[in-house]
Amino acid sequence: MRILIIIAAAIIAAPLTGFGGVYLLSEAKFRDVTYDPAFDAPIPTDEASIEHGRHVARTRGCFGCHGQQLQGKDFGEQWDWPERAVAPNLALYAREHDDATLEAAIRQGVGANGKALTSMVSYNFARMSDEDVAALIAFLRSAPVVEIDLPKPKLGWGVRWSFITGEEKHMAEWADAVPPLRVHAETEPQRAHGEYLAMTMCNECHGLDLRGATLWDAVTPDLIVVSAYSREEFEKLITTGVAMGGRELGLMRLVAPDRFPELSEEEIDALYLYLTSLVEETPAEGVFWRP
Repeated sequence: MRILIIIAAAIIAAPLTGFGGVYLLSEAKFRDVTYDPAFDAPIPTDEASIEHGRHVARTRGCFGCHGQQLQGKDFGEQWDWPERAVAPNLALYAREHDDATLEAAIRQGVGANGKALTSMVSYNFARMSDEDVAALIAFLRSAPVVEIDLPKPKLGWGVRWSFITGEEKHMAEWADAVPPLRVHAETEPQRAHGEYLAMTMCNECHGLDLRGATLWDAVTPDLIVVSAYSREEFEKLITTGVAMGGRELGLMRLVAPDRFPELSEEEIDALYLYLTSLVEETPAEGVFWRP
């Protein structure tokens, strides 16, 4: 009888030990992050800067993920990869945390608890300027707080295991991998501005170097394709998600109308100039977002 009790206890303990190990190893992985110096740029209070921060939030997709009132969003069955993906209430979050904590989440992929984030696309903001980050924070703190009931986010065991094995990378790793900006603003100001816009808007989907991505059973194109478009065709593409010949481009058809109609003519000109110049460059090989 005693032997049976011991065997039964071992059977019960084995999976518990396994789950405990997965939890501890994944938590250690998420805490293995390094910080840049604490963000200390002044947060503006003038209306023009706050309006610019709203423009940054709109064109970088904050409303799409966090709700049109920044109230947060439960992705539920829309996106069940993590098990439960929940975007927080940004207006409330910005009021509850200091500037350095907000910047770490925005650009470095590190949450308020010091752990790497797993769903926030911080790599899309990694090259954002201090001025734009400060304006974004100013806007988020000025936005009305609309509170709704949100469940807690949850990571499944399989997802945790994928981080332990390296199959998945957390957002601090993604942010660290973003290539630096290379076009010199002094000699090519318009093209440099286009690179900045592309590297803080387009690499969310098109690879950290904008040359396409093959991840999560999805393929996004190399943005060299823009060179096949006229300036007018490109504006229609980026503001509507409709390509040449009237083709609707899947996710782009959803994303573009929410974000990019707000782009100014000058911003579209700069983007077009930079993206059409990609034909002169050879994309990197063997990068993790394009294996």
